[in-house]
Amino acid sequence: MIRADEIPEKLTKMELLEMVKKEASSVHIKDVMDASVYLREDARYMPPREQKEFIERFTRAFFNRIRDIKNDKNIYPGEVDTEKLAEFIGFLDEQLRRARSRPERCFQRIARIITIYVTFVREEPVHPVGTRFPGGLRVRRVGDVFYCPVKDRQISTPTALCRFCVSRQDPDVPGGHS
Repeated sequence: MIRADEIPEKLTKMELLEMVKKEASSVHIKDVMDASVYLREDARYMPPREQKEFIERFTRAFFNRIRDIKNDKNIYPGEVDTEKLAEFIGFLDEQLRRARSRPERCFQRIARIITIYVTFVREEPVHPVGTRFPGGLRVRRVGDVFYCPVKDRQISTPTALCRFCVSRQDPDVPGGHS
């Protein structure tokens, strides 16, 4: 597992990709299924139809993203902001330490791999473009800018990854601030 105290001072995106690929190679379908058990527990208060869609969407996204990481042959030029990466990994490690069950640990471990990859290698938002939030609001992309409908409202939530996410608050969402 990538550790915050092992992040070198200089790290290219390609070196980080190799580290993330190594972690992704240790994820098995059983881990994804266990993570979906946690999602089911986490979504227990959602309306049944939304709950079913939420669980299916995240399970499919986890499976597809891990596969995409393992098979990524793209070239990512540039270096990683290693200070921000170390802070991000420390944050994710704390989430993992707080996990109370195997399904939650599987969820946190897979989410950790995926979010490091999308945030620091691909420089994309934590939630993929098209992710739907309550009220039908979605993450969207305009040119090279990603917009999230809930970033400003979630940025101070202690367990949210919003402060690390590359997206900006969607200026078209009432109550949002950009």
